Amino acid sequence: MWHKLLVLLQTIRFQHSVFALPFALTAAFVASQGWPRADTLAWILVAMVSARTAAMSFNRLADLDYDRRNPRTRKRALVTGEISRRTLWAVLAGSAAVFFVSAGMLNALCLKLSPLALALLLGYSYTKRFTVLTHWILGSCLGIAPVGAWIAVRESIALSPLILAAAVTAWTAGFDIIYACQDIRFDRKEGLYSLPARWGARRALVISALNHVVTIWLLAFFGQTADLGWLYYLGVVALIPVLWWEHHIVRPNDLRRAETASFVASGVFSIVFFLFAAADVIYISSRLRI
Repeated sequence: MWHKLLVLLQTIRFQHSVFALPFALTAAFVASQGWPRADTLAWILVAMVSARTAAMSFNRLADLDYDRRNPRTRKRALVTGEISRRTLWAVLAGSAAVFFVSAGMLNALCLKLSPLALALLLGYSYTKRFTVLTHWILGSCLGIAPVGAWIAVRESIALSPLILAAAVTAWTAGFDIIYACQDIRFDRKEGLYSLPARWGARRALVISALNHVVTIWLLAFFGQTADLGWLYYLGVVALIPVLWWEHHIVRPNDLRRAETASFVASGVFSIVFFLFAAADVIYISSRLRI
């Protein structure tokens, strides 16, 4: 049973929940102007994890035929039969139910918007079939996380979380383009749309880097609109070497570390961002109380 659970968690890449979660937590801290309420924070975590679990389960089901034909993905558990389609459908249904319950436990606006959020998360799985904008659509799936967390705290939408959402969208598109470079030949053969398949790895990596330049600018802009302080901006500066390393280890003719660049660097990026942003918010709130 433990083995099946571990296989399931690997199938849905559960560890990659770390990508969007720190940005949602950042928005919650900024919206609360300090530590969020414990119950609000708990339901945000439940909503985030359940929504992503539903999305990844659906993604594996939607891409099953492609995964069977792609040499890079033929060993995935759903392809080999270690995990059944019935199991993933059950996980999808259960996760969606938990997501709606958690949204309802947060507030009425979260519950009203939850079907739209889940539709975007599930719909992304089909976008590679018809548009090269798939990378930015994936980015918007992660980008709605800070908006949702802001709504969870304040039950309203403001400019600051929208700017943070735009930053997350550009950042995600940047690392997803790097990841997609691994499948250029397969995507072209299958008629799938991706930036690397359309324009080649060299141009795609340039566009990826430009997305990350925009990301840094948008994060700085977010700091201005949210009235954050020097600790936050120090964190933004600290992110620049992470992005540099991410692009440094990947070359158009050497994509062996594309997955490392996409996932390891992105995990570090999101965690470092949250730690500095949260520290800044807590520092500012403590000074205001003095």
